[in-house]
Amino acid sequence: MQLGNVSFWYEDMGGLPKPRPPMPADSTADICIIGAGYTGLWTAYYLKTHAPNLNITILESAFAGFGASGRNGGWLTGGFAWRHENYLKKGSIQDVKDLVRHMGSTVGEIMRVAKLEEIDADIIATDELMIATNPAQLIRLKGEVAHRQSWGEAAPLVYDIGAQEARARVNIPNLLGAMVVSNVARIQPAKLVQGLARAVEAKGVRIFEDTKATSIAKGLVTTNRGPMRAEIILRATEGFTCNIGGLKRNILPLNSAQIITEILPQSVWDHLGWKNHEILGDFNNSYCYCQRSRDGRLVVGGRGVPYLFGSRIDQNGVPDPETVRRLTTIMHRHFPISRDFKIDHAWCGVLGVPRDWCASVGLDPETKIGWAGGYVGVGVSTSNLAGQTLADLALGRETPLTRLPWVNHKVRKWEPEPLRYSGVHGMYNLLHLADRQEARTNGSPSVFGRFGNWVMGR
Repeated sequence: MQLGNVSFWYEDMGGLPKPRPPMPADSTADICIIGAGYTGLWTAYYLKTHAPNLNITILESAFAGFGASGRNGGWLTGGFAWRHENYLKKGSIQDVKDLVRHMGSTVGEIMRVAKLEEIDADIIATDELMIATNPAQLIRLKGEVAHRQSWGEAAPLVYDIGAQEARARVNIPNLLGAMVVSNVARIQPAKLVQGLARAVEAKGVRIFEDTKATSIAKGLVTTNRGPMRAEIILRATEGFTCNIGGLKRNILPLNSAQIITEILPQSVWDHLGWKNHEILGDFNNSYCYCQRSRDGRLVVGGRGVPYLFGSRIDQNGVPDPETVRRLTTIMHRHFPISRDFKIDHAWCGVLGVPRDWCASVGLDPETKIGWAGGYVGVGVSTSNLAGQTLADLALGRETPLTRLPWVNHKVRKWEPEPLRYSGVHGMYNLLHLADRQEARTNGSPSVFGRFGNWVMGR
């Protein structure tokens, strides 16, 4: 089994991309973007679309697509994964529904740009299938469907199906039902981010790699290569925000990991079904996310060991043995036939979590420093809307996007250590305990799950 090397998705592309040069000393730009993942690249793309003559530079500490953009589970969902009520502080119920609607529009927008820019990212339009395999999960499923429909995602966008119909889609043991979310797609994430990087370079954007931003101030980014001066500075660092001076407690880097099997024979897929390549997850408290890859591999992801003390980041995507063990257990539980086949690759990465678990985008009009992030695991689509919005804010454009209630949504910082570490691990210990209790009793949702989420403000 190969561990790390960023992710399997790069192996699928034939290896890591050719490095770009670092930033020359004492550089300048009209707009400097920190981070060459989806958020930074989408922001640059829309900035150049609206203002082609802008001098835009992107600074990247490793290489474009090194972070979550090149490691994620390949879910393009347009989903709204945050507490709707938290955005009511800045807007009405209709404003939040507008945010839900705009978030959903990102799936079609990303597919449009991929086609326009000739980015082959193995995109397949499909459904999201969230399964329930015990009564407690089924109760959560019904509640989630009702909740999402009440915020504007009515059928056929979000609806539930029974056990027989769910099993006809994917043959998983103990299925009781599933939530179906339409208007989603399966992608190969590294192909998308690499194609997007090429597209923005073709528009004249400079991407400097191996250039680590260490601090940000008005008009100035300090890096390991020297100063970068720009009138507008946009931070698109997501889970890596903790590496910038003074921002360690702004965004918590939560670990997520995946395993992928060898290529499975057709007989396995005949047994599993899964003909429509749905992206698939479950209603465990400590949920998983899965996909069927282009070349016929089974991919399973989840949290594993969720957080490293002091907001440390993984080393080149290498997961710990306990995480691999947990993911293998999930794979064998949902797909018992996979026990007969080896795991080819395992990797991990970090996603960004704000203290209230709600994404935001914003720009300080005085310092002209902007930011976007805190996607909590749904960044493939959210980063697109963030990029569109951040571009509008940077250009001073008043649009429907700049009036959405996640704009300039700010929350308090995370607690200092060891409270941060104890809180995150305590929450996930409670979620795992809840899952074991629910599987054992076949009863109502466990109080441990609700308490764990309440403690951490989810």
